[in-house]
Amino acid sequence: MAKVKKAFFCQNCGAQQAQWQGQCNACKEWNTLVEEIIEKESTKEWETASSKEITSPIRMDAIEIAEVPRIKTKDEELNRVLGGGLVPGSVILLGGEPGIGKSTLLLQVSLSLTTNVLYVSGEESQQQIKLRADRMGLSGKNCFVLSQTETQKIFQQIQKVKPDLLIVDSIQTLHSNYIESGAGSVSQIRATAGELIQFAKSTNTPVILVGHITKDGNIAGPKILEHMVDTVLQFEGDRNHIYRILRAQKNRFGATSEIGIYEMITQGLRQVTNPSEVLISEKEESLSGHAIAATVEGIRPLMIEVQALVSTAVYGTPQRSSTGFNAKRLNMLLAVLEKRAGFALGSKDVFINITGGMNIEDPALDLAVIAALLSSYHDIPLPQNTCFAAEIGLSGEIRPVAKAEIRIQEAEKLGYENIAISKFSKLGSASKSIKIQAFSKVENLVEFLF
Repeated sequence: MAKVKKAFFCQNCGAQQAQWQGQCNACKEWNTLVEEIIEKESTKEWETASSKEITSPIRMDAIEIAEVPRIKTKDEELNRVLGGGLVPGSVILLGGEPGIGKSTLLLQVSLSLTTNVLYVSGEESQQQIKLRADRMGLSGKNCFVLSQTETQKIFQQIQKVKPDLLIVDSIQTLHSNYIESGAGSVSQIRATAGELIQFAKSTNTPVILVGHITKDGNIAGPKILEHMVDTVLQFEGDRNHIYRILRAQKNRFGATSEIGIYEMITQGLRQVTNPSEVLISEKEESLSGHAIAATVEGIRPLMIEVQALVSTAVYGTPQRSSTGFNAKRLNMLLAVLEKRAGFALGSKDVFINITGGMNIEDPALDLAVIAALLSSYHDIPLPQNTCFAAEIGLSGEIRPVAKAEIRIQEAEKLGYENIAISKFSKLGSASKSIKIQAFSKVENLVEFLF
């Protein structure tokens, strides 16, 4: 007879408590403890000989590194974000808002592979998945679809199909017979994820898990879930915009902060190979308040359009609004302009927008935001074919940013004639067709532009 044990789990961080209390001792959140029943078994459903082997310590200089071949998908954006493709035995967690396109992306990937893929769905029936595939005009003979939520039955089908890739949509719908709490609870998510990770490592099969997110934008369930997996991908974007951003937040087999850009169309998700062209809006004439920033996401250079509007506050209290840009950083830049450059912006409404629905955290965006603000303030368009890439300090100094050469090369490739950077940027000796405008203070930039 299995031993039945009751425990209290925090719904925020996953910490276990012996008894109920108002505040969690780990994360200090209130009223987050929920009672769950745990059934401990002496054996697990998925155990192999390799998982029971005892390893011994090895000297660092005696460890041999073998190059692991990656599984290339036909989705180049996904390959870039993963660091070159799927690593055998890796576990990938994909999170995003409802309706953003997570299931569509994974269905496209599974139908494009030539190897066996098992697509496990706990949210949709097999007929619904088939209708979605028909709508996208895709068909795959090597993709097997299973509508099941019990992990033990899933493992039985895995032994029959022997897939080269396992996709689970979603982890919050699975449940294990070893845990008596409901699906989606902390203990169930932790147990089912542990079983799938053990399967991936013991059979060298890559596993992709879909995770729901909370209203705060974090992946639902215990934080330990993100620590257990190898890669955490975030699918971002506004459902009202056509562009979607796939961002790597954690990657044990590649660089973080890599992004992939998709366009949502009727046939599914289309890869955007040159995002700089689609993220810059076309205009019939030069308009004030528009500036182009040379940003870098991971190792990928992007030309982003910044839109600014400065107007007189009519309600007494000035408004500060930013979309795709940090609001606190906007307030800092406005204070620098007022203190160091002498612009009275305290009585003005200020609005900032990053086109394409993107959320950019690159500090090189500062100079473009300043230029767009001043352009809107004077109602004078900025010089055409000019872009900006520099960080602004609290003293009004223009500071250099990393990967300046990559930014300059991207701007030169797209036909820009001028790029404004910091005077202290370290550049190579190679000749460039683009003209480099170097500044040390915000005052110098103002004199150059106006």
